[in-house]
Amino acid sequence: MTNKVRNILLGGVLALGLAVPAGAEELRIGFIAPTTGLYAQIGKDMVDGFQLYLDEHGGKLGGADIKLIVEDDQGKPDTGVTKAKKLILQDKVNLFIGGLLASSGYALAPVSTAEKTVYLSSVSSADDLTQRQLEKYPYFLRTSWTSSLPHHPLGQWACDNGFKKVVTIAADYAFGYEVVGGFQKAFEDCGGKVVQKIWPPLGTKDFGPFIPTMKADADAIFTVMVGPMALQFPKQLRGSGVKKPIIGSGVSYDEFVLPFMGDEVIGDVSALHYGAGIDTPENAKFVKAYRTKYGKMPGYYSENNYSTAMWIDEAIKQAGGKWPGPEQFIKLMQGIKINAPRGPVSMDENRNPIENVYIKKVEKTKMFGYEKEELWNKVIKVYPNVSQFWTYGKEKFLAQPVYDRDFPPCKFCE
Repeated sequence: MTNKVRNILLGGVLALGLAVPAGAEELRIGFIAPTTGLYAQIGKDMVDGFQLYLDEHGGKLGGADIKLIVEDDQGKPDTGVTKAKKLILQDKVNLFIGGLLASSGYALAPVSTAEKTVYLSSVSSADDLTQRQLEKYPYFLRTSWTSSLPHHPLGQWACDNGFKKVVTIAADYAFGYEVVGGFQKAFEDCGGKVVQKIWPPLGTKDFGPFIPTMKADADAIFTVMVGPMALQFPKQLRGSGVKKPIIGSGVSYDEFVLPFMGDEVIGDVSALHYGAGIDTPENAKFVKAYRTKYGKMPGYYSENNYSTAMWIDEAIKQAGGKWPGPEQFIKLMQGIKINAPRGPVSMDENRNPIENVYIKKVEKTKMFGYEKEELWNKVIKVYPNVSQFWTYGKEKFLAQPVYDRDFPPCKFCE
């Protein structure tokens, strides 16, 4: 039978609403990302990461043909909810992926519960979805990270490297609160002091009103910037003459923005569960493949979705190449450990990854055989197998409030 004849026959079967023959099962995956608006390039990186893995595997995951349906939420949580319902009710997806902002994750998770549809959070890092709110969202699991996960180790690293007093400046929304919270809790638990917390609005372009207010006696500045904010803040800070060391969230220096930065960021330190400068064969292969296909450096937005596809691939393979149903799929995902470009990743009992955290310093250097000197996030320390509960343990960690604008309190602020 020729491919043309086979496709005609298959189309007739589908048109009549008949069962698809064994071996031709299609897995329908919805993908929610901002493909227009302020975060459009990040959304493209998200989709590109997933698509690269699909292309490398002939458009199949675990032997099943994949129908990927991308919907644009414009980075707006309410739009994301509308698109998720469309994917489930009209497109009949088996599962949906994505959501960029932490606030999007908090908005999308209830949809998964109401519609009994698996939601894989491949970027959105809203802490409490796999912590105190877990029972409310039985169809939610994460393949990426929680906002605070990399920043507990960074707080410890800051103590170990002699920092005593730190000013934090972070985007004024859920993600910023959770990142600062994780850093502050670990930093103060080992003897450091956060002496000031500054909250510029999400999307701020001019940091002129904020920079002069920073306390002069701080040893360092901890920054959490997203999207275009990440490019503007260090440029304006250094331009104003501030020379204090900067440490920050990995998103402030992710490869999404790093190639557009200048020498002003050399020496800045950040923490994340991925960086293109992880010097392993698995990551070198991924970086080269991504740069060859898309002409740019992959950041964590891309790697998280590439690894998500890898994880789904293994789960569907274990299910015999067919969709096993939401409950069994989640059970399979929880039992899988992958060796991703970011390193070994497994899932805890709360359906959140256990993964390496990399402390990285921006350096201008050459890597992976590329001839040109570029800015890279070079790994200077690895904290292996980090849990969302850090070293506190699950019970003790969950007994405290969720990290927010007021917790931990700024007890050393004046």
